[in-house]
Amino acid sequence: HNQENAKAPFASSVMVPGGYNMYFISGSTGEGADTAAQTAATLAGLKAQLAKLGLTFGDVVQAHVFLVGDPAKGGKMDFAGMNSSWFKEFGTAAQPNKPARAAFQVASLVGPTDLVEIEFIAVKKAN
Repeated sequence: HNQENAKAPFASSVMVPGGYNMYFISGSTGEGADTAAQTAATLAGLKAQLAKLGLTFGDVVQAHVFLVGDPAKGGKMDFAGMNSSWFKEFGTAAQPNKPARAAFQVASLVGPTDLVEIEFIAVKKAN
């Protein structure tokens, strides 16, 4: 994880050496009244999914975040709201790694009230 900008919510690049297994984690959504709450719920669900695979957020090397425009924000994606929840899981003292990340505003997601969907690529050293 290249963490050259400590204030950024993502790594500028991530290199995976040979001998690691890659895990592609499908997009997930979560319940909540706004983008921050849905991001927190989505990350909680993804944390549980990773745990089933013996992985943690520290193993995540790539993230894609899809954000629907929040009607309460004039139809614009709430990037700050998403990051407020993101920073509670990535780049902390307990879990300092941050994945490479891209965020996109999309027209809609599968659920009619979904504002956030997140997918991951994670890696772990092969046994």
